[in-house]
Amino acid sequence: MSTILRNAVAAIAFTATAVTAASAETRVTYKSAKTGSSYYQMGVELAEGMKAGTGGEISVTVEESQGSVQNVMEVRARGGDYVFTTPPALVGLAQKGKAMFEGKGNPAFDDIRALFPIPSLTMHFVMSADSGISDIADLDGQTILLGKGSFGAREGEKYLGLFGVADKVKIADVELSNAVAALKNGQIDGFVTAGSYPAPNVIEAAASTSVTVLSLNDAQVAQTKRTELTIPAGTYAGQDADITTTSLPVVAFTTTKMDDDTAYALTKTFWENKAKLGDTSPWWNGVDPAMLSNINGKIHPGAIRYYDEAGIALSDAQK
Repeated sequence: MSTILRNAVAAIAFTATAVTAASAETRVTYKSAKTGSSYYQMGVELAEGMKAGTGGEISVTVEESQGSVQNVMEVRARGGDYVFTTPPALVGLAQKGKAMFEGKGNPAFDDIRALFPIPSLTMHFVMSADSGISDIADLDGQTILLGKGSFGAREGEKYLGLFGVADKVKIADVELSNAVAALKNGQIDGFVTAGSYPAPNVIEAAASTSVTVLSLNDAQVAQTKRTELTIPAGTYAGQDADITTTSLPVVAFTTTKMDDDTAYALTKTFWENKAKLGDTSPWWNGVDPAMLSNINGKIHPGAIRYYDEAGIALSDAQK
C-alpha cells in the first residue's frame, strides 16, 4: 500500500472515530432562571456535575430564562433534549389551562414529566436580634423590607396579611439587594427573602450582625397552604435550633419526547453526584428523596427506572 493510500485510509478511520465519539455525546438544554440568580448558578453547577459524572457523555447547555411560566410555555416548541425547572404546581395549572395558562392550553403540556427535585424556594423572615421579635405575629411597629416583584416579596406580603400585621408594620422602600446594609445601620428591623437555603444574603446578615430567622408554628404553616420545610440548626451563624418555615418546591422536568435512557442517565447522575454538588454549594444538601412527594404529576419512565433500582418508593399517581 502506498504512503498516500495509507494516509488516506488513516484519515478516513480518524474521521469515522470522531463522528462516532461525537454521536455518543448526548446534548441537553437546561432552562433555569435569570443570569445572576441562585437558580441559574445551580444550573451551571448541575451542568458541570453531569459532565463530570458521565465522563463527558452528557453535555448540558444552560439557558437563561425569564421565569418558570416561560419555561413551561416553551415545552410547546422544544424537543427531546429540553429540561427545565418550575414548581410542580405550575405544571398542574398548565395542564388544566388555569390561572396564567388560561386560554393558552396545549396538548404538549400533558407530556411533561418530572426527573428530580432541586432546592426549594424557602421563605426567610430575618429580624435584627435587637428588635426582640421571635414570632411573625408580633411585628407590630417594625420596619420590614419585602423587596419588589419577586416570589419572596409577594409571599411575604401575603403572610403579613394572614397573620394580622399588614397594617401594623412599615414597609421599607429599599431594594432587597441593600437588605443587609439596611439591617446593619438600623434603617430596617427585618427583611423577607425567598431562595434556596442557605440563602447568601441571610448568610451575610447572620455573619455581620445578630439576627433571628423566624420560625412558624404548625397553625401558621397551615394558614400559608405552602409546603413545610425545616432549616437545620447551625445553617446560619448563631442559629442554635431548627427553623420551621415554608417553601415552594422546584423540580427539574422534561417531556415524553426525551428517550428513556437519557432520562435515566440524568436522574441517576444527579443523585449519585449530589454529595459532590453539596461540597460546591450547600444548597444541594437540602435535597433528599423525600422531596419526591412534592411531585403531584407523573415522573418520566426513564427516571422511574432509576428510582426502582435505587429502592426509592413512588406513588401510583407518579407512575
